[in-house]
Amino acid sequence: MRAPDWLTKRPVAHRGLHDAARGIIENMPAAAHAAGSGNLAIECDIQLTADGEAMVHHDDALGRLTEGSGLLVTKTAAELKAVRFKGTTEHMMTLGDLCALVAGRVPLVVEVKSHFDGDRRLVARMAEVLSSYSGPVVGMSFDPDQVLALRETMPNLPRGITAQRTYDDSSWTKLTPAQRDGMLYLRHGFRTEPHFVAFWVNQLPAPAPWIARNVFGCPLLAWTVRTAEQRARAARYADQMIFEGFVPGT
Repeated sequence: MRAPDWLTKRPVAHRGLHDAARGIIENMPAAAHAAGSGNLAIECDIQLTADGEAMVHHDDALGRLTEGSGLLVTKTAAELKAVRFKGTTEHMMTLGDLCALVAGRVPLVVEVKSHFDGDRRLVARMAEVLSSYSGPVVGMSFDPDQVLALRETMPNLPRGITAQRTYDDSSWTKLTPAQRDGMLYLRHGFRTEPHFVAFWVNQLPAPAPWIARNVFGCPLLAWTVRTAEQRARAARYADQMIFEGFVPGT
């Protein structure tokens, strides 16, 4: 199966079309609504809750953008749906809530967040939610094991790997050397069989995504495009951009 043509036809709004200056925070309902109104695809993140729900949120803990504190995985979906985004009246939503809001009008690019511990419950819940959703959607993750879970659980869902050239910065210190090594150069590709690659724009061009794109025919998305230089880089080396901080075409 090849990635669908619609995946690269329009820019992808990173965590929705958010704008903190206007009170629209990433991954909240208003950000998804704004992206949909602009006919833009929506990238979002999902996190696992204590009761196995898929919650739309990037961070694995409350506090940066929301009221409250604590790890999402220690709280139930009901508890998290009561959490408000700071300075707004809006609350966190589940993947099911997002699907109902978007209702197939624009594509969803769902990133499965992972603790790299082999827990596949989040993908299992994602499969349950998407089984009754007919809109355009793809799944992706930094964690090759979660991409493998997408392949095994939802073989007909287009899947991708989120990647970068190196994993030696502070955000990856929680992983073992073997885990980091296994993510390099997309070397897991014959096992995970991704249909597309989402690659860090600052590290393009790079051999692995070039091979995936030009030899294996995997569309390449560049993340996260914020500046004019990054936009030019994405246009040169990728098929589409995942962007934030501006509105394409304006």
